[in-house]
Amino acid sequence: MTFSDQDIYEAVKYHLPAVKEYVNSHGGDIRLLGVKDGGVYIELTGTCHGCSMSLMTTKMVVQKKLRELIHPELSVINVDGTPENILPDTYYTEAENVKADAEKSCL
Repeated sequence: MTFSDQDIYEAVKYHLPAVKEYVNSHGGDIRLLGVKDGGVYIELTGTCHGCSMSLMTTKMVVQKKLRELIHPELSVINVDGTPENILPDTYYTEAENVKADAEKSCL
């Protein structure tokens, strides 16, 4: 069974408060940017933004927990300004969901 980017986005959004606890305890936060082809794009903010441990936090805390809660092959990318961690040109975000709902109501 495959999951759409919307399905993954909604699942991450639902579980993100539990995942944020660790990051919040260090003075940081997590912003969900979007999902593309099963990749979850986040931004670490607060004291976690730009921290030398942000890659470790992304993979060993955020990705590990989301894999436990949602799917074992989920990939989490911290959009931190480096060339290898950029937000794709197109991705699913809540704004897409709002836009789709608005278009349905106009029909």
